Amino acid sequence: MKAIYKTVILKISGESLADNVDRTILDHNKLNGIAKIVAKISALGIQVGVVVGAGNIWRGKLAESVGIEQATGDYMGMLGTVINAMALQSAFERQGLDTRVMSSISIPQVCEAYIRRKAIHHLEEGRVVIFGGGTGNPFFTTDTTATLRALEIGADAILMGKNGVEGVLDSDPRVNKDAKLIEKLSYHELVAKQLGVMDLTAAAMLEKSDIITHVFNMADEENLIKVLCGEKIGSIITKE
Repeated sequence: MKAIYKTVILKISGESLADNVDRTILDHNKLNGIAKIVAKISALGIQVGVVVGAGNIWRGKLAESVGIEQATGDYMGMLGTVINAMALQSAFERQGLDTRVMSSISIPQVCEAYIRRKAIHHLEEGRVVIFGGGTGNPFFTTDTTATLRALEIGADAILMGKNGVEGVLDSDPRVNKDAKLIEKLSYHELVAKQLGVMDLTAAAMLEKSDIITHVFNMADEENLIKVLCGEKIGSIITKE
């Protein structure tokens, strides 16, 4: 198999790491499953950056419900992404991957500070880089983090694996059971129609870039390999 991209950002939601049975924040099998698929990607010669969310640990709605102001709640979420990044690092290293966690929030005891040039160097050396700490600023989502890091490191594509959703749909499947898959669309269309598959700030940032975003069902982990080898899986979002 030959990959069609040199450098990619893989966006992983925090919810995808949780144990749905025991209701614990991390699931051993899910971590291992992601690690195995990232090892396959790396073996294709692709430079891999990972951005992880914190929805399994902390949600903005919880902050609001207990009276925590949004900025503070967002910082708490950023710290949650570092916890998830460290968990992924352990899983990746069990697969023999050379891995670095880089955080936008300085926590020198547990991970490196995010420095763009250093991140690019790690990737060029074949290391998987996990970006934690969000953007380092409140009021931004990890979708925006993934976009920002993709632009900074010169990634070819952003890969957004969804749980149980085949790609970008023309309406909310929870409301409309007949929602249809949109196989290809532009960032402008995504923003105009407010389709909700990714943060609108992130989509707006990508409108004039050459970065391609793939949205697909991560339930079948092999879908990720198929996407990277050029198969038509899920939805493709481009600038045109």
